[in-house]
Amino acid sequence: MPLEVLEAQTGDNPVATILIMHGLGADGRDFVPIAEQLNLSSVGPVRFLFPSAPSIPVTINGGYVMPAWYDLLGADLVSRQDEAGLRKSQADIEALIAHETSRGIPASRIVVAGFSQGCAMALMTGLRHGERLAGIAGLSGYLPLADKTAGERSAANRDVPIFLAHGTYDGVVVLPRASATRDALTAMGYPVEWHEYPMEHSVCPQEIVDLEKWLLKVLA
Repeated sequence: MPLEVLEAQTGDNPVATILIMHGLGADGRDFVPIAEQLNLSSVGPVRFLFPSAPSIPVTINGGYVMPAWYDLLGADLVSRQDEAGLRKSQADIEALIAHETSRGIPASRIVVAGFSQGCAMALMTGLRHGERLAGIAGLSGYLPLADKTAGERSAANRDVPIFLAHGTYDGVVVLPRASATRDALTAMGYPVEWHEYPMEHSVCPQEIVDLEKWLLKVLA
């Protein structure tokens, strides 16, 4: 596999997979505690995949080398984007999805999810994936290469369910950037479930509850 991946299962013979991508500077371990809070027992055994991004120099952080799905070239996130890095990580995540289908989990039972940069990669990959997915969940992130999404999105996932959640006090990915993502996806016809929470660039308990409810719906 192209990425280092932590793997956890809630039981033998999983019937669904949730692929969760971390944010800038973290690694695959970051969201293990949050996944452990999700009660998806009514779905059946679930496999969680927690890939770690490669370590690369990050321009916005003075070239400091850290785990990142792509380079960040500016604080506004979208005026200059690392398209090559985005597409490389997209290919790596596609390889993880292909590996899951080879293990017997159909794409329709796979959710791609992520936080911040991981959210961007979940949207980047999920909207373009050639087979219908169960859903896409994005936490505290945004839509990368937004101007190219309509032309590149997959017909198979033209109405894939999307969960978006954001903090109203987020100073890293500001709320208008996230709401613009919501509006762009809604305008393209995606069913977006949107949540706002009084928090900064983080995850809160109510968000986990709401994500669990959404996962139970899309994996029912």
